[in-house]
Amino acid sequence: MIKKLVFSNFYSFADQAIIDFSLGKKPTPSGYDIDCNGVRYNKAVAVMGANGSGKTQLLKPLAFLSWFVTQSFLGKDPDKEIPFEQHKLHSDKPAKFELEFVHDGTEYRYQLELTPKAVLLEALFEKTSTQYSYLFKREKTDSGYSFKQRGFPFPKAQAEKVRANASLISAAYSYDIEESRPYFAFFDSIETNITRSGRRHFQHRAVIQAAALFQKAPELLDLMSQAMSQFDLGLDSVEIRKQIRSDKNGQDEPFFLPFGLHHTEDGEGFELPFFDESSGTQSAFVLLEPILKTLHQGGIAVIDELDNDLHPHLVPELMDWFRFEHTNPHQAQLIFTCHAPQVLDRLQKHQIYLVEKQNQKSEAWRLDEVAGLRADDNIYAKYMAGALGAVPDL
Repeated sequence: MIKKLVFSNFYSFADQAIIDFSLGKKPTPSGYDIDCNGVRYNKAVAVMGANGSGKTQLLKPLAFLSWFVTQSFLGKDPDKEIPFEQHKLHSDKPAKFELEFVHDGTEYRYQLELTPKAVLLEALFEKTSTQYSYLFKREKTDSGYSFKQRGFPFPKAQAEKVRANASLISAAYSYDIEESRPYFAFFDSIETNITRSGRRHFQHRAVIQAAALFQKAPELLDLMSQAMSQFDLGLDSVEIRKQIRSDKNGQDEPFFLPFGLHHTEDGEGFELPFFDESSGTQSAFVLLEPILKTLHQGGIAVIDELDNDLHPHLVPELMDWFRFEHTNPHQAQLIFTCHAPQVLDRLQKHQIYLVEKQNQKSEAWRLDEVAGLRADDNIYAKYMAGALGAVPDL
């Protein structure tokens, strides 16, 4: 579970930005609450704002940190740049991240400072009593890297030689350091449709990739089929079948293809390979994979433009999956961007972030930070009227 993310100098956010999942004591309890050590946290957070304001950039740190901690050591080029950008006006300064999270009941803090050329600081802390104690600290020096640890038994000589463009946790996991596995698992539980360039746009090969993942997890396959029949009024169920195609060398290779099963009121039926279904049905199928995986295993789904592939009436339905215990038994979290203001009627002000760009810098604020906005105010009406900001300036 994520408690709070603080970052700066990352893409369009030059100054410090905060995504805080904690509620405080005042908000009325709702189905979107998680209780952890006597503190309540949000299961669902919506991010809204005008086009180009920085909504995607507010979510992008979570996607980046997930990749960096789990995948960065897999590359073999020591001189390859780390794939991110600082704010265009502050390219001489490092990007900074601080993520507070809970895994298996223990609270942690992860810190990272870096440029595209090198990691400057990477550290992991564990909360003991009211304070955090470091598990490891890795810091760049004039002669290389210094490393010290307490409870993270990565050999010092080996740790100080980890490439400048890679995470120490990623390296430790690759070297089979058992103590690294819980932290790797946490960052690996962040499911997202965001890449370095932004939202991962729908492509036909994504249908094949999602089908392969569903095929490996029968429990997700059943959930997906039920959901697709809800999302598409003409679809009764979805089956995934093994197919054979030729690779570039002319050799047969297997792949998995989804088929939509349809029936009329008279009981007549037919089936369609998914590439003959509507583009909306295909894209919804692809979107369901990271969401259902998160609900089934726990973690956090970071979804850009949630409403892009769904009818507006279906967005609240999907949000309710995270709300109720029977569909979210592991208290998974969802943070998403969207343009559908209807979600403002489904969430409370502490669950909504607005993003705006001023003087070429993005800034974000949570609605419970807005002075004078009451819990019983009509947030939808105020937002549509422009009273809360973060709307197009027409």
